[in-house]
Amino acid sequence: MMKIITFKDRSVPVYYVNEQAASVEQLHHKLVEMEFNFDFRKKWKRISKVEVVRDVAIFQYNDGTKLYLEVS
Repeated sequence: MMKIITFKDRSVPVYYVNEQAASVEQLHHKLVEMEFNFDFRKKWKRISKVEVVRDVAIFQYNDGTKLYLEVS
């Protein structure tokens, strides 16, 4: 499934399996916690998509590299 998540006026698609809907909500809360993390905010500008697998959000950059973030 896919959901659009918005953080700092930028929307990114989030892909997840139907059973992982709770992890997507945890991702939203984690992003709220990261609001004042300026390093993450710089990285967010280059994110093209997010994939949620169990308790991990995999952020994929435009160049294909990935950033892993535990959401639980």
